[in-house]
Amino acid sequence: MSGFEPARNLFWRLDQRPEGDNYETALSLQEAELTAPVSGEVIVRNKYISLDPGTRMWMSPREDSYMPPLPLGATMAGLGMGEVYASNHPDFAEGDLVRGFGHWAQYSTVNAEEAGLTKLDAGIDDWRQHLGALGFNALTALWGIAEIGQAKPGDKVLVSAAAGCTGLLACQIALALGCEVYGIAGGPDKCAMLENEYGVHALDYKAGGLADKLSQVEGGFNIYFDNVGGEILEAALDNMALLGRIAVCGMIADYENTPTQPKNYDQVLMKRLLIQGFLAPDFAEHMPAMNARLLELYRSGQINSPFDETAGIENILSAYRKLFTGGNIGKTVVKLY
Repeated sequence: MSGFEPARNLFWRLDQRPEGDNYETALSLQEAELTAPVSGEVIVRNKYISLDPGTRMWMSPREDSYMPPLPLGATMAGLGMGEVYASNHPDFAEGDLVRGFGHWAQYSTVNAEEAGLTKLDAGIDDWRQHLGALGFNALTALWGIAEIGQAKPGDKVLVSAAAGCTGLLACQIALALGCEVYGIAGGPDKCAMLENEYGVHALDYKAGGLADKLSQVEGGFNIYFDNVGGEILEAALDNMALLGRIAVCGMIADYENTPTQPKNYDQVLMKRLLIQGFLAPDFAEHMPAMNARLLELYRSGQINSPFDETAGIENILSAYRKLFTGGNIGKTVVKLY
């Protein structure tokens, strides 16, 4: 085992199931002393914590998600990136740059295999891209567009939450594949960014009349990359092309509320649509090849991720809330050091 120096650790604990966005009453910032890692464990000093909408389900009592709910009293879980502080695992050494599923904490003590701990290339120009254009959001975007969507040159692609990390990467990947891309986002600033910086046809859902705007796209959409669900899914269903494909990546509209259902579900039959939900474990065996493809796209300048960065673990809840209020552009991260 590599050397271990005792240290104090700040971490967020889940005390109650949050109702709506009352995270301050549901989670509390705690402090405890680190203990040495046992066999198979690694302690990661988190440099960045990734904030992702799907973790909202982990706080809830829902049993039908892709992982069981976190028990009350547990340290809040999440994806992080940092350097190995101490290791009791043969594949990881002190100082290695790594990414894995750990905790909302200054230090994450994890079982390396269970956390999916991965060594990262420290030579990348911006380490944050290991959580952005070279991270799980990018893998999700690539799988949804290229595999489920079966994107090909000339396809019309619609992406919701297009100014968020996964949505923006889905837009860029579709453009790289020769598609015509339309992105739904909230507000003129986000739409201007999509139009001017990425060449995406932007649609402001906050301005109203989204379904009418979608109906003006001749022939409808061949692919819809859905991050939202709810009313935006309904609008997309009415404007899909015959034999269109819908890749369901997220359901932000339903994470905190009673699940909705589209009133126009009959469009699935009328247009012979393919709808498939997907999660990262579904393509785990393909990740090495996908990582290589993302690196190629990144180095060629075809994909990148902007960052919404907040400093300090004590500010994590205000940063997290942005994911559900549309307050972020690109990847939302909290920087710890």
